[in-house]
Amino acid sequence: MGDKANAHPGAAGRATAADHPASVRNVVLVGHSGSGKTTLVEALALTAGAVNRAGRVEDGGTVSDYDEIEHRQQRSVQLSLVPVDWDGYKINVLDTPGYADFVGELRAGLRAADAALFVVSASDGVDGSTRMVWEECAAVGMPRAIVVTHLESARADFDDMTRICAEAFGADDPDAVLPLYLPLHGPEGPDGHAPVTGLIGLLSQQLFDYSSGERKESEPGPEQLPLIEAARNRLIEGIISESEDETLMDRYLGGEEIDFRTLVQDLERAVARGAFHPVLAAAPAAEGARQGLGTVELLELITGGFPTPLEREAPAVTTPDGRTRRVKACDPDGPLVAEVVKTASDPYVGRVSMVRVFSGTLRPDETVHVSGHGLTDRGHEDRALHEADERVGALSAPFGKQQRILTHAIAGDLACVAKLHRAETGDTLSAKDDPLLMEPWEMPDPLLPLAIQAHSKADEDKLSQGLNRLVAEDPTMRLEQNQSTHQVVLWCLGEAHADVALERLRSRYGVQVDVVPHKVSLRETFAARSAGRGRHVKQSGGHGQYAICEIEVEPLPGGSGIEFVDKVVGGAVPRQFIPSVEKGVRTQAARGVAAGYPLIDVRITLLDGKAHSVDSSDAAFQTAGALALRDAATDARIHLLEPVAEVTVLVGDEYVGAVMSDLSGRRGRVVGTEQSAGDRTLIRAEVPEIEIGRYAVDLRSLSHGTARFDRGYARHEPMPPQLTDRIREQAQGYP
Repeated sequence: MGDKANAHPGAAGRATAADHPASVRNVVLVGHSGSGKTTLVEALALTAGAVNRAGRVEDGGTVSDYDEIEHRQQRSVQLSLVPVDWDGYKINVLDTPGYADFVGELRAGLRAADAALFVVSASDGVDGSTRMVWEECAAVGMPRAIVVTHLESARADFDDMTRICAEAFGADDPDAVLPLYLPLHGPEGPDGHAPVTGLIGLLSQQLFDYSSGERKESEPGPEQLPLIEAARNRLIEGIISESEDETLMDRYLGGEEIDFRTLVQDLERAVARGAFHPVLAAAPAAEGARQGLGTVELLELITGGFPTPLEREAPAVTTPDGRTRRVKACDPDGPLVAEVVKTASDPYVGRVSMVRVFSGTLRPDETVHVSGHGLTDRGHEDRALHEADERVGALSAPFGKQQRILTHAIAGDLACVAKLHRAETGDTLSAKDDPLLMEPWEMPDPLLPLAIQAHSKADEDKLSQGLNRLVAEDPTMRLEQNQSTHQVVLWCLGEAHADVALERLRSRYGVQVDVVPHKVSLRETFAARSAGRGRHVKQSGGHGQYAICEIEVEPLPGGSGIEFVDKVVGGAVPRQFIPSVEKGVRTQAARGVAAGYPLIDVRITLLDGKAHSVDSSDAAFQTAGALALRDAATDARIHLLEPVAEVTVLVGDEYVGAVMSDLSGRRGRVVGTEQSAGDRTLIRAEVPEIEIGRYAVDLRSLSHGTARFDRGYARHEPMPPQLTDRIREQAQGYP
C-alpha cells in the first residue's frame, strides 16, 4: 500500500460507470474549515488524470466549481462529489463542508461513504468538532485514515502532529494511530525552514521524491535508515497486533523478519476493519507539476486499504407500511434500493439528486417509487410520510459544473439523477412494483430561529414555494408557520446556515425577504380574583343594542385554559344569550387584556346581567362579554407568562463551569447534571425561551464547537416585573 514501484498515471479523466461493486471506493473527506479538504480533492484529481496541470477539467472549470455561494463566501457550504479513476478503480470522493453550520452535509457524506479521510492541518491541529465526528465514525465502525496538510507552513511539524492525532483519535489505543510515511525534507531556505519534498515509506524503506513534480522512487542512503528505525518498528508492531495470525507477534519478537507482503495485507485488513488508522501527509502540486506530494500514496491507500461497498451492511429496509424486508447487501441484481443523500438546484438542469445505490441497478428513463419518512419522528409536522412514482432522468457524474453522462449506476456506486421533482433529501428510490423504505439517518435539529417576511407583494406570492423547495433540499432546515405570533420562522443550525438560506432564496428562487425580530409566544393571566361589568347600550333609530353582563374572573392552575361558568339566576340574561356572552369572552381572551397576548388559565363566571325584549341580540351580548373581561382587567394585576424550555446540554467537562454560569445569566435553573461517556457532562436546565434565541450560536462559541443541546417546551410561567413593564410599555395603547 503506497509502496508500489511505479505510480499509475491515472485514467484519461472521464468518469465511467462501475461494472462491479468491488471496483468502487466511496470515501468522505472530514475536517474543520480551512484544513485543506477541497485543495486535497483537486490534488487527487490531478494525480488521477481527471484534470490537467492547470487544475481544470477538459471542458472548463475546476472539479470544485459548483455553487456560486461558495465562491462568494470563500468556503464550502455543501457536499460535493468528485469521481476519479485510478488503477482500475472508480473512487467517489465526497468533499464535505468543515463549518459546523453545515453538519447536515457532513452527515449525508458519512451516509454515502464507506470510509473516511480525516484532513488535519499541521498549522491548526485537531479541533473539538473533528473529534466528535471521529467518535461518530468509531461508533459505527467506519474505517478511517488521517491526512496531514499544510506541511509548507513554517511552524508545521509532522511528528508533533502525528502525536496530537494519536492523543485525539487513539485514546483507547495510541498504537492504532501511526504514520505510514515520514516526510523527506529538502535543503533549508533563508528562513531556516526545510520544505517537505518527498516521503519515506516505513514498510518498504523506499524514498518517494516529489521535488520534480512527479513521484520518483529511490533507495535510502545508509545515513537515513537509522532515522526511520524506531518509527518502522513501532508501525510493524502496531500492524502485527491487529493481525488475524496470532503467531505473528511471537515470531516478530523472536527476531523473524516478517515478509513485506504479509505486513501490507495485514495493514489493509486492519484499516478496512476500522482497527488501525494510518497517518499520511499530502500537499498540492506546485505550479506546472503533475502530482501533489502524497497523492499517489493516498490513492493507493483508498484502493488497497479501504473497504469495498460489498463489505458494508445496508441500512435497515422496510416496506412503506412498516414490514421488515431483508435485502442482500450491495447486490447489483437485487431489488432496487437507493437513497437521495443530497438535493440541489442547477440553473440549467433543474433539480439534481445525488443518489447512493445500496442494492440493484439504477438506469435512466425507468420509473421508480419514491418514498420518504419526513421529519415527524422529531415531533415536527413540516413534512409528512410521502410516496410517489417518478421517471428517472439522465444519470451523470459531476465534474465541477459539468455533468458527465452515465449509462447506469450499480449497487455501491454514486450518481447524480436529474429531474426527480418529488424526491427530497433522505428519500428512498425503489422499484415501482416493489416499494421499499430505508431507515433514515440522524440529522441535527435546527435550533436557531430566523423570522422572515416577504420584502414586497411580488415576493410574497413566491415565498411559500421558495421556502418549501428550500427545506426539501436541506433536511437540517425546518419551516414553521407560528400561529401564536403569526410569524414565518425558518429554523437553522447557525448564522452561516441562515445566511446561505437567505442567499439561496434570493439567487435560486428569486425571493427577497426581510429578517425581523423573532417573537416568543407570551401569554397573560390574572394574578388574583377580579370583577368586571360590560355595558353595551346604543340607540340609533330602529332596533338598538342592549346588553349588560357582570362577571367574575379568578386564576386557575397552569394548563387549565379558559373555563366559563354560568351562575345567572332569575333569567337576568336570557338563556339564548348565555353562549353569546361566552363567545364574546373567549374572543377577547384570545386577543388579550393587557399587552395583546392570549389570556389563559382563568375561570370566568357570569353572575348577572340585563336584557331588553327588543334591542338585545347575540352581537350585543358578545360585545358586552368582551367589555366585561376588559373591565375586570382594568384594576387587576395581570401576569405576563413566558414560555420556559427544558434544555439539555452535553458538554466537555472542561466547559461545564462556563456553561452553567452562562445558563444562570439567562435566568436559567439547573435542575441536574450527570456524567456521560467521553469526559462529558449532561446538564439539565429550565430556561426562558426569550433568553435562548441565539443559544445555538453562543454555546458553540462558549464550548469551541464541542457542545450540543436540545430544547423542548416545559410550561408558561410569570415573567419578572421589570421585563413585564418593558413589554407593556411597548404595547402602549392596547387594546
